[in-house]
Amino acid sequence: MRRVPPPAVLSAITVAFLAALTACQSAPPPVATPTPVPTPTATGCPGHPSPACTGVPPGTKLTTLRLNEEGAAYRVTTPGTVLDGVHVPGTLLVHADDVTIRNSQIDGDVTNADGDKSFRFTITDSTVGTPGACLTLPGIGHDKYTARRVLVQGHGDGFRASGDDIDIRDSYARLCSNPGDHSDGIQAYLTGKGLVFHHNTIDQRDAKDITAPIFLVDEQLEDVTVTDNLVMGGTYSIQVRNVRGRQIVRDNKLVDRSWVYGPVDSDCGTLDWAGNTLVTIDEDYRITATVGPLECQGAS
Repeated sequence: MRRVPPPAVLSAITVAFLAALTACQSAPPPVATPTPVPTPTATGCPGHPSPACTGVPPGTKLTTLRLNEEGAAYRVTTPGTVLDGVHVPGTLLVHADDVTIRNSQIDGDVTNADGDKSFRFTITDSTVGTPGACLTLPGIGHDKYTARRVLVQGHGDGFRASGDDIDIRDSYARLCSNPGDHSDGIQAYLTGKGLVFHHNTIDQRDAKDITAPIFLVDEQLEDVTVTDNLVMGGTYSIQVRNVRGRQIVRDNKLVDRSWVYGPVDSDCGTLDWAGNTLVTIDEDYRITATVGPLECQGAS
């Protein structure tokens, strides 16, 4: 299994990378510039999440924030801050507790690591990443966060789970990869207790340097719930192993034959595995047919 640097190092890498990117620009981003959001091709989420019903709501006007951390990131240091309808043209550093992000566009990643500390935050109805880029770092991390109706794009990893109390629902991620990446939809690294991953869509079919849409194999995992997700791509698409305590994998849909080696590589003998199926979908992520049951494969 791939090992990546701890969250504090990842934050430093993110700032350094985006600082170099910003240095190439001829002028700093303007303040309070309205940015229109394109109207999606469809409305509502009749089934699983898609780009049409996640991310910044259509018609939202965004105000661009001037980057305040080395010209590469916007750093939040006041507890209880609400970022509503903003555009962050770089990384968003959440360095205070109980921060709320909603109806916003973040071009880089969202991370809550500051040295050996991390901070609780919520992100809803927001878009993380841009379609013309491919950043290796995860779109959102690392612990103590809640995500709802978030669209992640232009990232090798969608979500990072590196601690306790992570709840991700009703969100969509379309992954990319750079040479040498090990792209994942959600990856556990030094994860703690209480991970919920429910009713999300992970599309890894465009990424070439890959591991899995669901890659939860860290030995520190405890109490994991993975339910009603739609996933596609990966070497083995669903990998859930080494979990202690509650370990539920139910009612997930996997696009038939979208994997490289096999559909599942999990601890079948200890998982609560039920109701998972192989499906086909259309271009809008609507299920067109159920191929059959998805059986657990791996250690018994």
